[in-house]
Amino acid sequence: MRLLPRSLFARITLVLLGGLLIAQLLSFAVHMHDRGELLAQASGMQSAQRIADIVRLLDTLTPAERARIVKVLSAPPLSVSLERGPLAPAVADSESGGRAVFFASLLRRYVGNERTVTVGMARGGPVGGSGPMRGMHRSDDDDDDHGWWPPMMRHGGAAGGGLTFVAQVTLQDGTLATFDTRPPQATENWPFRLLLSIGLLLAAVIVVSLIAVRWATRPLKTLADAADELGRNINRPPLAETGPTEVASAARAFNTMQSRLAAWLRERTQVLAAMSHDLKTPITRLRLRAELLEDAQLRTKFENDLREMEAMVASALDFLRGMDNGEVVRPVDVHALLESLQADLQETGGVVTIEGHAASPYPGRPQALKRCLANLLENAIKYGGTAKVVIDDNAERLQISILDEGPGLPPDQLEKVFEPFYRVEGSRNRDTGGTGLGLAIAKNVVELHGGRITLSNRSEGGLAAMLSLPRLS
Repeated sequence: MRLLPRSLFARITLVLLGGLLIAQLLSFAVHMHDRGELLAQASGMQSAQRIADIVRLLDTLTPAERARIVKVLSAPPLSVSLERGPLAPAVADSESGGRAVFFASLLRRYVGNERTVTVGMARGGPVGGSGPMRGMHRSDDDDDDHGWWPPMMRHGGAAGGGLTFVAQVTLQDGTLATFDTRPPQATENWPFRLLLSIGLLLAAVIVVSLIAVRWATRPLKTLADAADELGRNINRPPLAETGPTEVASAARAFNTMQSRLAAWLRERTQVLAAMSHDLKTPITRLRLRAELLEDAQLRTKFENDLREMEAMVASALDFLRGMDNGEVVRPVDVHALLESLQADLQETGGVVTIEGHAASPYPGRPQALKRCLANLLENAIKYGGTAKVVIDDNAERLQISILDEGPGLPPDQLEKVFEPFYRVEGSRNRDTGGTGLGLAIAKNVVELHGGRITLSNRSEGGLAAMLSLPRLS
């Protein structure tokens, strides 16, 4: 099973988005930790200042007035009581105890060091209730979800089971004032604005990353498409030498390679065509001299050899012309083309039947297509006696199948017969008059149109040649 995507675009996108997501999560974790600490400290300072103000107010009042004032001041998130007993001693060796010590130090700073200040931690219940006291010691059931975690990440909330500071301050007359306070509701909530900001940032970076990666990888796809098309059309338009330096350099190198290949093929074609054409002159002279021979049997052998040489030269010229892209592409009525070939072959005794019809003209090179189809039909009649043409056309491709009733081909020869001058021993050999270039010419023409030709043995006997020609958009 492949975990990584196959395309370069998907891999680069995965790396960018994965790294960005990890960075955002780490940044969020650090922010949440620091935010929790700052909020805890800020809420502690506010509570300590309020308690100190209340203590100074109570010192100036009589016991009767204190009772009335305490009822007024005792409201969430601060509960004030003058009737509670002393808090139990606490040990400052745990994380929750550390928070209590920090709150006690703040409180002493505001009320003065001459007063007795005791701070503990209570868990659960409403403010002012009788929840279990923790002092500065954390009990066993607090180990997993209390301590120095940020307030919004602890179990419980302000409305039910949050942590509460319990502070006792001795007034000037010795009265114990007990204060239960808990951080405000806002400190317990998730920072939704921060989450929204991170989400918007992440979405914007994802969009920009996708655009950047697509922009960076598009030249590779363009180059791959051009290389694929080069195999079918050596004279395709050159790539645009624009864009970044590396892209322009790659396009320039590709265009140079294409021009060199085209020049080499053009020179080779011209040389071979000139040689094949020049061979016609000595062949003609040999034919004239052969007619002067008195021995009829020897003259017949010479004429047969010369006729075969002429056929080979003509086929070679057809083969070389099949590789030429100079013919203009224009709409071709495939059915009319096949009917004209059918009429030509019937004059020489060939039997050709046509089934199906092309839905619309095919954009191609008329003479090249005629040469291709003529070679295939002549082969089918030569080795099978008859030829049957089946046309299957749709919006994407035009398929033409040419079926014969001959002996077929060995499976290992179905691809080799497309090689120039290749002949199969047996029924398809030199004695039939073939030169081994008919199928090679047909293949070149089909590939020139961006299509494909395949041969297969029919189950009922005979050979099937199938042409698949794409319809250019």
